[in-house]
Amino acid sequence: MSGNIVNENAPAPLPVHFTGTTGRGTADLAVPSQINSGSSLNEILVFARQDNASDVHLGALKPVIFRRFGKLKNVTAENLSAEQIEVLITAALPKDIVDRIKETGDAEYVHTVNGFGRYRMAMMKQRDGWDLTARLIPMDIPKFENTGMPASCANLTKWAQGMVLITGPAGCGKTTTLAALVELINQNRHDHIITIEEPIEIAYEPKQSQITQREINTHTLSQANALRAALREDPDILVVSELRDLATIQLAVSAAETGHLVFGTMNTVNAVQTISSVIDSFPAEEQSIVRNMISESLRGVICQQLIPKKDGTGMVPAYEILIITPPVANLIRSNKIPQINNTISTSRSMGMILMDNSLENLAKSNLITHREACERASNPVAMVQLLSNTTILKSRFHEISPNSAVILNDLIQYGVLEEASMTAVRLKPNVTLDEDFIRKIAKGDFDKIMNILQ
Repeated sequence: MSGNIVNENAPAPLPVHFTGTTGRGTADLAVPSQINSGSSLNEILVFARQDNASDVHLGALKPVIFRRFGKLKNVTAENLSAEQIEVLITAALPKDIVDRIKETGDAEYVHTVNGFGRYRMAMMKQRDGWDLTARLIPMDIPKFENTGMPASCANLTKWAQGMVLITGPAGCGKTTTLAALVELINQNRHDHIITIEEPIEIAYEPKQSQITQREINTHTLSQANALRAALREDPDILVVSELRDLATIQLAVSAAETGHLVFGTMNTVNAVQTISSVIDSFPAEEQSIVRNMISESLRGVICQQLIPKKDGTGMVPAYEILIITPPVANLIRSNKIPQINNTISTSRSMGMILMDNSLENLAKSNLITHREACERASNPVAMVQLLSNTTILKSRFHEISPNSAVILNDLIQYGVLEEASMTAVRLKPNVTLDEDFIRKIAKGDFDKIMNILQ
């Protein structure tokens, strides 16, 4: 018998080479005028950035696909074979990453292209062959005033200690929102910021603050290990890319209670669910104590969605903002968390807003369609009622169609619209927009008419 004992449960060793690049600097690749099945992975990625895509999908027996403004579109006419995708991956990525895919069936990696930034890559083996999805990481951190966040969110960066949570579904821009807040601190405070990420997406450049960035499985074995180590590194601010297990949440709450400002993200859809998820992650016998801890340490919750603009030119964020005030803290301590929504509704002057109110504002400002607002609302029926009262100027119809008088008359006659005034109409309450019916009325002007009605 061999004297060497192998512990199969031992964690994989960290890589020897652990430093990365920012993807900034002089480009060593020209943006191609088009891409095809023979394009390299880097050519596909830089073309996607030029095309304002958010994601690139490469799958066996499928064309190159981009996600642009929330929707997938085929970019190449021809499909890629499993062999072509394997060549794309093996030619562009480090050998240890390729070996990991071959050994485990999947891997994550941040790929950089000089002059064209960073790309978060998720690769896996699937039924038809290899598969790759690349998320384009913004090259520049947006200024706070350009994010659309209410001004009250900036105040969350001014605390000396406590916890701030940024939440929402995958792909909703949490990383960008978090980066904007961290950069606001970086520009205005003389602090030590430690980030714990999986993987590092946005590379910060220290300004007023000192910034230390650590990546799970590259610089440390786990979030919990990294948080414990961070507390011994004289931090002022801790940034955790995702709070997803009890050990991490416990350490984050403890750090917030012991004099640090902690920022973290979660995949929850609203403020009430976020607070409940944090508390419910603890054993039942500890939850009473945890409610007290959260009521004292939580500073605010920013929930968000990214929604395609009505004019098709991009995406716009909708926010739910909860600022922890004494009444909110009391609701948390008293286990009356569902009542927090009522407090948000009556506290707009303090910078709070419910997601449904944010969606309503975007729809009434003509930035998103009524359909998008209703589909994303927590109370779609109430949203339909709110938006049905929105008036539409008749002049908007006259501007787009020579047959506007006939179209308007038909839409009113058949119960889609009703007169609101001499110069305006509105959707009838509870009306469902039957696209086939409206197509018959609007004919060649269907797209323009639907754009107005939605």
